Amino acid sequence: MLLRDEPELLKRSQVARGESPDTVDAALDADRARRAAITAFEELRAAQNAHGKRVAQAPKDEKAALVAEAKQLSEQVKAAQHAVTAAEEAASVALSKIENVVIDGVPAGGEDDFVTLRTHGETPTFDFEPRDHLALGEILDAIDMERGTKVSGSRFYFLKGIGARLELALMSLALDRALQAGFIPLIPPTLVRPEVMRGTGFLGQHAAEVYHLEEDDLYLVGTSEVPLAGYHMDEILDLGKGAKRYAGWSTCYRREAGSYGKDTRGIIRVHQFNKLEMFVYTTAEDAEAEHLRLVALQEAMLQDLGLSYRVIDVAAGDLGSSAARKYDVEAWVPTQGAYRELTSTSNCTTYQARRLDIRHRLPADQGGKTQHVATLNGTLATTRWIVALLETHQRADGSVVVPEVLRPYLGGLEVMEPIA
Repeated sequence: MLLRDEPELLKRSQVARGESPDTVDAALDADRARRAAITAFEELRAAQNAHGKRVAQAPKDEKAALVAEAKQLSEQVKAAQHAVTAAEEAASVALSKIENVVIDGVPAGGEDDFVTLRTHGETPTFDFEPRDHLALGEILDAIDMERGTKVSGSRFYFLKGIGARLELALMSLALDRALQAGFIPLIPPTLVRPEVMRGTGFLGQHAAEVYHLEEDDLYLVGTSEVPLAGYHMDEILDLGKGAKRYAGWSTCYRREAGSYGKDTRGIIRVHQFNKLEMFVYTTAEDAEAEHLRLVALQEAMLQDLGLSYRVIDVAAGDLGSSAARKYDVEAWVPTQGAYRELTSTSNCTTYQARRLDIRHRLPADQGGKTQHVATLNGTLATTRWIVALLETHQRADGSVVVPEVLRPYLGGLEVMEPIA
């Protein structure tokens, strides 16, 4: 167990994330208390079993006293069992505060301490005053925020007409790219059990962003990463022929807790959106190479859509619980004069697999034992991409040029025209 074997490594990682190293000491204490409680329970159980045999074999005149002792032992065993349950719950809480160990080279610090790895494309310039994506969406009759708010409240919207078609085109392009890259498409459930949400790490820092249906004790997912991680829960996989790669197409839900007043205009930060998510199960040794492969697929999509972007190495304090390294690809949004995240891809190493007990078996010549897999995830298309597409490819009259790569998915449409 990493906690017992390398506590100093965990402490360094926690410090890089901006967390206290005391969380590791607290987890060690809780783990020791849990093991001590289990040992005490097992010793009492053994004593109870041995005493039971004595009672069965004892003469009649001794049985009454031995039965009385048996009742006392039974009460002690029950108390010890309750102590184990309490110690296990305390250990689980303490361990949940230990996040995945960051990979060497990940920048320390918080949200603003990322490192830019590269940029692509010139930021677009216009000889007219550019409109933002919502103004364009209204001119094109593609986005209806007013009725979305009327029906569902703030941060909801309707995609309409060419807006709906544009999202489906984006998602279909991404699905085709995923298929070409060897991914198996899945349309997963968007409600999951607590153990799956917890196992993927989304009930830690991000718990406030998750919708919970209390009556059913189910969670609405904010990304198909969650059900895709749970897909092989409690299984031993055969990775002898390479990684298992899935592409999950799903609707996603986020409460956006803590974002009050941020990005309230348009569809940048909303409660519901669609996404095509890549998810990979591979060996720990191949995880970093697979991570770069996912980023390359994302960049190829953005390049073919004619978007200017940068790739950043996210700082440790902004990784979230499960990621050991995360690369974000951020597209330039002209009216904001800033790069905004369109894709994220994370190497979660064995963190999720250890919590969900997903293993693979080593070849016979390597002992045939099982090891936990590594999991990775990355976005290949999502609703937010519409923001950068509309703003980047707009023209003075409010029309928007359709990137050539999307035209086959829109019946050959070359320009989205304003609705008169």
